[in-house]
Amino acid sequence: MTDTLVFDIETQNFFTDPEVGWGNYQALKISVVGVYSYVRNEFLTFEEHELGKLAELFRGSDRIVGFSMNRYDVPVLQNYFLREKHGVDLWGKQRVDLLEEVELATGQRISLDKLARANLPGGKTGHGSEAIGLFKEGKMEELKKYCLKDVEITKDLYDLYRLRRFLYVPHRVTGETSRVSFIV
Repeated sequence: MTDTLVFDIETQNFFTDPEVGWGNYQALKISVVGVYSYVRNEFLTFEEHELGKLAELFRGSDRIVGFSMNRYDVPVLQNYFLREKHGVDLWGKQRVDLLEEVELATGQRISLDKLARANLPGGKTGHGSEAIGLFKEGKMEELKKYCLKDVEITKDLYDLYRLRRFLYVPHRVTGETSRVSFIV
């Protein structure tokens, strides 16, 4: 049985860092990857030195789910898998990028927090830029908790969409919500 994985990555650095530069995915370093496995019914975290174990998990999946993953998470993680010769092709997997689906349906991008608040009881617990600070301060347990919260929100949105076949999407400027369906 193949698995569906919901995942999110946090990095040690970002494009705005002088040693990285915009669009330089190969210079980004992973700090933590959070994953939910439907087969295992389990949330997991992997630090940079554990990416071999993560590759095994991804190798056994046929579908991956994320939020803005095609623009960020997949390119960064794919570079790791290629560099370390793990033999995992993320681009070859069935991918459900919730942000991309919303953008295709509405013509606008929206934050995970706003999408969550429109559909779930709550939203995010912090901002992605804080994750780099947590890593630099050595607060790995806090970082893992933050990352897994994003995975949990993404999973809940994905599950909700599969159940009712739409999500409420607030307009980026007006905040007015509309029901949006897309193909998943």
